[in-house]
Amino acid sequence: EVHLVESGGGLVQAGGSLRLSCAASGFTFDDYRITWFHQAPGKEREGVSSINLDDGNTYYADSVEGRFTISKDNAKNMVFLQMSSLTLEDTGTYYCAAADQDSDYDAFTPHGMEFWGKGTLVTVSI
Repeated sequence: EVHLVESGGGLVQAGGSLRLSCAASGFTFDDYRITWFHQAPGKEREGVSSINLDDGNTYYADSVEGRFTISKDNAKNMVFLQMSSLTLEDTGTYYCAAADQDSDYDAFTPHGMEFWGKGTLVTVSI
């Protein structure tokens, strides 16, 4: 059974940092890519960063480029999202999701993901 479990969310002041973790199990890690999605209150889920779990290629949405860094630990089947210079607009639930690297869908397309975690809440305050 596939499990994706996010952790690391919490309350942080604007300008601060958080590190999110995604623990994966139940599938062949290197065959997939992991994407972090952000869902702000009342808005649709949007992809913010993705990483190929075999070659480590990374992708970022314009809104987080230069502020967020995605990384992985294949030995531990984990993916991380280091978030810095957080703004109020970064508030929301962050989900990690997995898709086969051969998927025809763009890495930031929610309906292209095969597996989802339950999310972790990030609240950025003034």
